[in-house]
Amino acid sequence: MAKNDFSFFIYDYESFGVNPATDRPAQFGGIRTDANFNIIGEPVVLYCKQTNDYLPAPEAVLVTGITPQECNEKGLPEPDFAARILQEFSQPNTCVMGFNNIRYDDEMTRYTFYRNFIDPYEYSWKNGNSRWDLLDLVRACYALRPDGIEWPLDDEGMPSFRLEKLTEANGIEHTNAHDAMSDVYATIEMAKLIKQKQPKLFQYFFENRGKKEIEKLINTAEMTPLVHVSGMLGNYRGNTTLIAPLAWHPTNKNAVIVCDLTANIDDLLTKSAEELREKLYTKKETLLEARVLPVPLKLIHINKCPIVAPEKTLLSQNAERLGIDRELCAQNQQRLLASKDIRQKVMDIFQQDREFEPSDNVETELYNGFLVMQIKTI
Repeated sequence: MAKNDFSFFIYDYESFGVNPATDRPAQFGGIRTDANFNIIGEPVVLYCKQTNDYLPAPEAVLVTGITPQECNEKGLPEPDFAARILQEFSQPNTCVMGFNNIRYDDEMTRYTFYRNFIDPYEYSWKNGNSRWDLLDLVRACYALRPDGIEWPLDDEGMPSFRLEKLTEANGIEHTNAHDAMSDVYATIEMAKLIKQKQPKLFQYFFENRGKKEIEKLINTAEMTPLVHVSGMLGNYRGNTTLIAPLAWHPTNKNAVIVCDLTANIDDLLTKSAEELREKLYTKKETLLEARVLPVPLKLIHINKCPIVAPEKTLLSQNAERLGIDRELCAQNQQRLLASKDIRQKVMDIFQQDREFEPSDNVETELYNGFLVMQIKTI
């Protein structure tokens, strides 16, 4: 492979806890492939030595089978561990990809780099680099173009998007789930399967994974409906809905405020921003117990490879299968367009965003403020 050819680097972490900010990586596994997911590099398997001031979660050890003692015997000190990962990620024209990496593995990378005075963001955009997440592509395939792939169900009869369930249902070897390289090979085979069975879907979302491409789809002036797939929407409806983009976030240029057009929007149109903000940040379980409808608003972050596409992408038979009432969605869009204050109202809701206590632990201050330039000068 020529030095500047496009490639994927597929990777996975096993860790000693579920919080990327406070927990530590145990094992890293990754391998480079070409654009068709043919392996073109040697596997990279790294263990990370654990520091004396960190206590691994016993549950994590039971799940992965990796002990702190094994990491300390086989592993690199964390600065060297991070530098070796950076070496792979920063090769020009690399798309870093995993299975649920946007929400977990990429965060683990960012915090690991941050702790070790490495820019936590550059690897994903500099020199033609990018990132992508196969999990959301799998969800989109189920919702929008399900043919050719077997879709397993969980114990409640809902679609399951667990990697081990998907590989089992589709005859893909995945002998040691929760081993980083085993999960990497399984991710590669699932990516190949989707590209083979639904090549147009694969290519569309691959080409529209970047924030500039996604921004072009968003029309807040006309509130043009889009199909949106996200794990936040719930398996019971295939993680899919039609949304109307209402306004850009008042303080975060990478976030757009959208309305779920399948929902009851009466309260959204009639209640005040203060009332809606209080409900928005109330747990869904609490709202259900009180028989109160949730606020049908969410944020889509265009820099996190969200799955959004023109409404026509949702075929009528799939809308019916997923329980999406197109007529209701069209009516709700017209009601939103007719509202004189809806844009200002939703901006007011998010202007005073949910307050979090700033971290007083220097190792978890990544998102407290923009400290990256300060770190790079140390």
